[in-house]
Amino acid sequence: MTIQLKKFGTSLISRQDGREAFLAYSPTLAAVKPDERVVVDFDGIITFTPSWGAEFLGLLSEKFGDRLTLKRSDNLSVILSLETIEEAHKYHLKVV
Repeated sequence: MTIQLKKFGTSLISRQDGREAFLAYSPTLAAVKPDERVVVDFDGIITFTPSWGAEFLGLLSEKFGDRLTLKRSDNLSVILSLETIEEAHKYHLKVV
């Protein structure tokens, strides 16, 4: 399953919005098969903050563990936020 983050808007900013996005998407995530990878795609995102990302990606990571991968992005906002999230929250986010 691929999650297109632009479904949630192009500016992903607050922790509360990240949690609400995860909760709103939870029914769709329930359909993920036990052996299926979950890929997060940042295409179309303009602003991505560590707050939104830590909430949304943290909950995804708890749910899917090693099956979660992130598509590489050339957006500096995404790159720096992912680095901050990994450092601050000790997540290991697989970027491919």
